[in-house]
Order: sequence, then C-alpha cells, then structure tokens
Amino acid sequence: MLCEDASHVRSHTAYPFSRTTFGDIFYPGKKECRLRKPKRQSFIYGTLILLAAGIVNRMLGFIPRIILPRVIGAEGVGLYQLGYPFFLVLVTVITGGIPLAVAKMVAEAESRNQPERSRRILRTALALSVTLGILFTGIALAGASWVSTSILTDSRVYNTFIAMTPMLTIVAVSAVYRGYFQGLQNMIPSALSSVLETVTRIIFMLWFSWQLLPKGIAFAAAGAMLGVTVGEITGMLVLLIKYHFGEKKDNPQPDQQNSAPVETAEQPTGGGNAVHSGGILRRLLGISVPVTAGRLVGSFSYLLESIITARSLAVAGIATSLATAQYGSLQGMVIPLLLLPGALTSALAVSLVPSLSEASARQDLRAIHKRIHQALRLAMVTGAPFAVIMYVLASPLCSLLYGNADTAPMLRMMAPFALFLYVQAPLQAVLQAMERPGTALFNTLVGAIVKILLILLLASRPEYGINGALIAIIVNSILVTLLHGFSVVRLISLRVKLSDLLKTGAAMLIMGAGVKYVHTHISIAEAQWVQFLFASALGMAFYLGLSLLTGLFTRRDLEKIPLIGRWL
Repeated sequence: MLCEDASHVRSHTAYPFSRTTFGDIFYPGKKECRLRKPKRQSFIYGTLILLAAGIVNRMLGFIPRIILPRVIGAEGVGLYQLGYPFFLVLVTVITGGIPLAVAKMVAEAESRNQPERSRRILRTALALSVTLGILFTGIALAGASWVSTSILTDSRVYNTFIAMTPMLTIVAVSAVYRGYFQGLQNMIPSALSSVLETVTRIIFMLWFSWQLLPKGIAFAAAGAMLGVTVGEITGMLVLLIKYHFGEKKDNPQPDQQNSAPVETAEQPTGGGNAVHSGGILRRLLGISVPVTAGRLVGSFSYLLESIITARSLAVAGIATSLATAQYGSLQGMVIPLLLLPGALTSALAVSLVPSLSEASARQDLRAIHKRIHQALRLAMVTGAPFAVIMYVLASPLCSLLYGNADTAPMLRMMAPFALFLYVQAPLQAVLQAMERPGTALFNTLVGAIVKILLILLLASRPEYGINGALIAIIVNSILVTLLHGFSVVRLISLRVKLSDLLKTGAAMLIMGAGVKYVHTHISIAEAQWVQFLFASALGMAFYLGLSLLTGLFTRRDLEKIPLIGRWL
C-alpha cells in the first residue's frame, strides 16, 4: 500500500496518529512510504471479520446442538457437558492469559516496528504452552478414573474425559498463534481457522457419536468429544499454514538491516522490553499469570457449578439420570442459545486488547474512550433484539431447534438478563488491556462465590430445583458486569451514556410488544417455522427503524460496515 501524505494514511487507520507516532509504522527514509504490515486492520474492520466468523461458527454450532440431543438424548448431552468443565479448567491453566499477553506484547512491538521481537515473543510463548500442555495431558490421563468416580456424580463421564485429553496440547498451540495474529491486528487467520475447525468438528462429532451409539450412551458422548478433538487439529493446522506462508511472503530473506537497530534500541529500556527470551518470558508471565488466575476463577466456578448443581438436585430428591438430563438441557441447549448473539461481544473483546494496548502505549486517552464507547454500544444495541426474541418466542424457538419446548421456561427466564452477559466481555477486555487483570480477577471471584452459594441454597430445595441454578447464574452475570463497569469508570474516568441505555430499553419494550402481536394475531402460514421467521424479521426491522430514529444507529455506523458502507 503506497501513501502520498499523512492525511491519506490517517483516513485508513483506527487512530488519529500524531506526527511523532506517525512515522513509527513506516519504513524509515522514504517520503512516499510503504506500510510494513499491509495486512494490519482497523479496530472496526478486525471486529467485523471476527464477528462474521463468530456468527458463522455459532450458527453452524447449532447443528450438533440440534442433532446431538436427537442422537444421544439429553442424558448423553449431560454426560458430555459434565466432562467439559474439567477440560476448560485444564485449558485455562495451560493457556489462560498467554494468548492475551502475546497479543498485547506483539501489538506493542509492532507499534515500535520491531518484527523480530514479535517472533521471539511467539517462540517463547509456544515453548511455554507446549510444555504445560504435555504436562497436564499426563496429569489428566492419570487422574481420569479418580475424577469420574470420586468427584462427579456419574462415573460414565470417564470415557468422555479420556477422549478430551489429546486436545490440551493442540489447543495450547492454536491459542498462541491466534494471540500472535491478533497482536498483528490481522484477524483473518483466527477467523478462518475457527470456521474450518467448527465445520470439521460438526462432521466428526456427529459421525463418531453415531458410530459409537450401539456401545452405549457413555461411548456416544465420548465420540462427540473425540469429534471436537479432530476439529481442534484442523484449526491448528490452518494457523500453522497461514503463519508459514505469511512469513515467507513478508520475509523472503532475512532483514539484517532492520534487525540490528531493534536490538540496539531495546537494550537500554530494561527488563520490560528485553530482547532475550528470559526477559520476554518474565514479561509474558507478568501479564498472563494474573489473567490466568482470573480465568481460572471462571473455569473453576463452572466446574463447581456442574458438580454442586448435580449434587444439589440430588439433595432435592431428583434422580441422577433426570438431574443429568436437566443440567444437559441447561448447559447444552439453553446457555448456547442465549450466548448466540455473544459472537459480537467475543469479537469486540478480542479486538479491544491490541487496540487499547496500542492506544495506551501512545497515552491516547481520547482513543481509549472512543474504542470503549464503540464496543459497549455495539454489544448492547446489537444484542438487545435477540434477547427480545428469545424471551417472547421462547416456546416456538425451542420447539423448532430441539424438537420440544421443555427448555423454553429456562430460556424465557434468562433472556431478559442476557444484555449483562453481552456487555461483560468487552468490559473485562478493557481491564485486561489496561493491565488491571487483578481487578477483573477480584470481580469474577466475588461473582463466582455468590453464584456457588446461591446454587447450594436454592437448587437443593425441591420447590426451586434447576431454577435455583438459573437464578444463581443470572445474579452472577449481573453482579460481575456491574463490578467490571464500576472498575472501568474509576480507572479511566469513563462517562456512562445513560441515554443509550434508556433508548435501548424503550426499543426492546416496543419491539417485544410488536413481535408478540404479530406472532399471535397475524398468521401467514400454518408452518410454525414460517410464522416464527415472519414475526422475528418484522421485529428486527422494527427495532432497526427505532434505532435509526433514536440515534442508536447512525448512517456513519453503517458506512463502516464492508459492502454496505461502500454502497452508501
């Protein structure tokens, strides 16, 4: 990409660079200059790439969630879900904050035009992650029998636990490469690998579970987990191929002239920017350990939630098979459906870390505020209509997806509070990008303790049962989100735009009334899915019109969307 003057490049970047910072991203000594990393994307564009991949993944992800319960039943899904929290805990220990630390450190190195340091960061992170992956794979294999018989309430989880262990090292490698590409602000490799991983996972998950079903539900659930392993291998191979060909394309020959000044420039800065792998490792651990601790709280909370929920339901007098089925319906059907609009918030959270890290390195508070306001408004405004549809049309939605409406009351109960979940991820990303992982850890820990206590108190009572777990999850999402928001406001003196909250709430109420009326009183076909899509489409159009009318969406926002923006 060639540039003739500063204004041309400024219009294609995510930040208003100053004169002193502007030259750092160019090759030195050229008036008409070429960007060193032509694939670097703006915050909005990178977010949209990840959003597109996230939407595709979540839509595809509902294929096994719809078919798998029909193949292995709710009880089989429950066995799969009971083993999954242990996998998340182990993955969190192995990777944890390493991808985020890699993204942050690479973004800082690239902002200073230090590509060799970026590669050193990648190599150091890979060595650390692979070592941890191999270590915990051995631990998982050795402890599988004890976990399935002594900790969990259903010993049939053993096969699922064994099937998941090969994934640990694979996920560790993939996570580091994703962090590296995100630090370069090139979201395409992460998006491509995640989509191909999802497609492969769906195919093999359903095929393995179907093939192993004659051996019993336990083997069928293990087959589903084995299909996830095949998908992770595919995702890792895509990232390795993209890195290999990207390196050959960007660096056909070793650039000795550029590497020497970088080495010299970094020496005086001390331990934080040391060239040696030891210095990089210390910085990597300094960023990742607090983040890992925060995520471990969430993972252990999820693990304890699965254990305590099952035991509490047993105390309430619910049979083991029914309790497993209820938990499988909650975690395998309701929660994924509720988190479907979270594709945008996940994309925003990933894009925010390198974007805010770069702005923080420049001490550009204005850019930081701008990015945070963009992320929060997008998360809230885009998630709101989906929350309305999941509340108003819970019964037909669950009937269409899962073949029965038994899960509809759980979905309807949680849907009004989904906005707290959608906003929580960007807020936590802000705290991590601004090097406040300890604050995020404390907030998450408080929410986890409250959730576990409420599950123990409510789910063990027959009059509440599984609804007690639902109440606990709702309270947890509200509490953690509010604590994160309060922390961000105090940290950077961020002004909360109450007008956006009021406008979004009003638009949701009006849209909900409209969707309910259309679905109930305006019949266009006997087919349930046609009526559902008709009411949902009209509701979405109505919400979009209200958002444009009240200023929640503007023409300028639409112009930032590829294709649509070009047409406008």
